[in-house]
Amino acid sequence: MEKETKEFEKRKNDLINADKNSIEKQHKKGKLNAIERIHLLLDSESFVEIGSLMEHTSSDFGLDKKKIPRDGVVTGYGTIDGKRVFLYSQDFSSHGGTLGSVHSQKIKNIIELAIKSGSPVIGLFDSGGARIEEGIEALDGFGKIFSSNVKANGIIPQISIILGPCAGGAAYSPGLTDFVFMVDGISNMFVTGPKVIKKVTGENVDMKTLGSAQMHTSKSGVAHFIYSNENDCLEGVKKLISYMPSNYLEYSPIYDIGDPIYRTNPILKDIVPEDPQKSYNVKDVINEIFDKESFFEIHEHFANNVVIGFAYLNGFSIGIVANQPLYKAGSIDILASEKISKFVNFCDSFNIPIINLVDVPGYLPGTDQETNGIIKYGAGVLYAYSNSTIPKIALIMRKAYGGAYIAMCSKELNYDMVFAWPYAQIAVMGAEQACEIIYHKEIATEKKFNFTKKVQEYEKKYLNPYLAAKNGSIDEVIEIERTREVLIKTFEIIKNKRQFTAKKKHSNMP
Repeated sequence: MEKETKEFEKRKNDLINADKNSIEKQHKKGKLNAIERIHLLLDSESFVEIGSLMEHTSSDFGLDKKKIPRDGVVTGYGTIDGKRVFLYSQDFSSHGGTLGSVHSQKIKNIIELAIKSGSPVIGLFDSGGARIEEGIEALDGFGKIFSSNVKANGIIPQISIILGPCAGGAAYSPGLTDFVFMVDGISNMFVTGPKVIKKVTGENVDMKTLGSAQMHTSKSGVAHFIYSNENDCLEGVKKLISYMPSNYLEYSPIYDIGDPIYRTNPILKDIVPEDPQKSYNVKDVINEIFDKESFFEIHEHFANNVVIGFAYLNGFSIGIVANQPLYKAGSIDILASEKISKFVNFCDSFNIPIINLVDVPGYLPGTDQETNGIIKYGAGVLYAYSNSTIPKIALIMRKAYGGAYIAMCSKELNYDMVFAWPYAQIAVMGAEQACEIIYHKEIATEKKFNFTKKVQEYEKKYLNPYLAAKNGSIDEVIEIERTREVLIKTFEIIKNKRQFTAKKKHSNMP
């Protein structure tokens, strides 16, 4: 027994010494190590490590003489604000955090344990990529992880945190997860690096341009969040976790901060100009309607013409989709379509209700939009809303024109309730555009034709919410100052909604 105890103590001390060495190496680079990151993310004393003694079994290229503690990745589980999560954290100081057969098996094991327990899984990426010494086994290791990511999709939330390099095949795993966090200055993610691009295409490109946190949060849309340091990034992950259930069988979390149900919103009249040509910041509307200081924005720097995120409404976690008039007049383009559809699909997977705040002049016109596929991306929005079975409420604040009206608030897309403010305009298009089409002959032939008068007449007759209310396209025209109260009372009657879909293998999303 004494011999076995000594062997156990030796192996435990080896890991402790490896952690000390790892911390020293990472701190020299201005980074935290795998263990430090885990302890910052999880509740104190909650981490339980799994697979700490797993190591590679390869012998080629001198690997048999190389000790790689934990095979370069720490795996286990713990809690965040009492909610259980599973996680894997790559250790760049351990053979560059490279992925070999055992490394990938550890990650696969932890994802599958997370699925079985119905708990979110968080990956902390900091790796040099595939372990070249292990050849095809390393590539197959990526296949193991991708398969596990897909298996977990829609069953448990998956979060990726990029805290160093994430290159080649490794980059596809975060792409298969629900949310991606990056840190400015230390995160990089790309499929092919600068040297390969130079050799193949002749382009000169640096790491920052190719795969930085700024690029992925503002241009590619691969990443959802950017932070200036690791500590703030991990705090952001904790906050995101608080808005979502642990798995698809649970319901939206409840966190009552004591904001009164009957708090009126007279300030909304000052925030939103009645003139549809004037812009405003829709985030001010969100902050006024929903529980105070509860809004958590997602994809803040990507496709700014639409705002998405989570907030609490009378204590219930809600997904928000809102047109942003400050950018492109709040119209929906290719990037906004991608942003909306992905978010709606996530909310539907995990029973998080959605409220749309609508002020949209339509899908963005232009040759660039058409040639790059606005039809298929726009169809993705229609698909996401139509396919979703969660409670859905739409509030038309000002404009809801054309195809964008259908996407954002048509009851035929299974919206449960649609409301409008008194000066909302619901139509195929704006008054001027409509009159240009209706009276094109008069405009061309009659010198005294009063176009302005016709626009005013059309606007008075058709651009109001009452025609839509008359035929049931909207459920009610509401007082602006009672918006919060109406939304809360409506949510109360539809929060336990049950909607069943036709049995099939799966849908084919555009």
